[in-house]
Amino acid sequence: MTTSAATTDREATRARLHEHLDGLADQRLLIGLDVDGTLVDHDGVMSPEMHEVLQRTAEAHTVVIATGRSLGATLPIVEVAGVTRGYAVCSNGAVTVEMDPEAEGGYRIIDTQIFQPGHALATLREVAPDAHYAVEMADGTFRSTTGFQDSSFGVEAIESDLDDLMGLEAVRVVVHVPDLTPQEFSKVIAESGVHGVEYSIGWTAWLDMAAPGISKASALEALREKLEIDGAHTVAVGDGFNDVEMLTWAGAGVAMGQAPQGVKDVADVVTDSIYEDGTVLVLEKLLG
Repeated sequence: MTTSAATTDREATRARLHEHLDGLADQRLLIGLDVDGTLVDHDGVMSPEMHEVLQRTAEAHTVVIATGRSLGATLPIVEVAGVTRGYAVCSNGAVTVEMDPEAEGGYRIIDTQIFQPGHALATLREVAPDAHYAVEMADGTFRSTTGFQDSSFGVEAIESDLDDLMGLEAVRVVVHVPDLTPQEFSKVIAESGVHGVEYSIGWTAWLDMAAPGISKASALEALREKLEIDGAHTVAVGDGFNDVEMLTWAGAGVAMGQAPQGVKDVADVVTDSIYEDGTVLVLEKLLG
């Protein structure tokens, strides 16, 4: 894949996007969109321009909200966006829902990928005894060790002993070590020898674990096959390391301007940052 540097010159950005996305507006597209840093800024705010173009795009193409957020934290974004039909991939690919205004709550769960986190948690406890742990279950509920609550859960976690968490079936496990940098945490994880699960480390010392082989990309590919959309007619936009697989998977992978260099390196093209409505430029191009 080619790489490109981000720029605040919107005409230069449009020219880059034209080069990589030209001709797609006339096709039936599957578009995977990350949430935080892609659709909303890191304060959770969606610009009016983003809101308007997202609704138009959802009417013209199949839009998939693809996020590390839990189901409970994803649904409010879908509601704010006004996307009543389409799909959402939650928990980094572990839960997929179809939006349908006729369904209870406006959605139905169509796929969950569960795993047994006990061995991984036991291993991590040895190398990170002060870590906070949370387990997300298939129904969207969370259980966590004492004092670990986070808005990204979308619900209040039920406090539980780590031994109890180790016996649960999970769609996602979250591990957080407040006093470590991401680099230090990465070293701890590498030394732990955790295996048998997929994992990614975020902007902070925050680890998301899922079942083997599960990612935003795996869930998007399942939807692509279900909907019989050509692989060349897929687009993904994201800004985080948990977006790398879907950016690589997509026929056209677009990194946000504020994304780390490692994310930009796997993308086909780089748009402007979230603060410059970089995703708006992408969707405008896909609408023709």
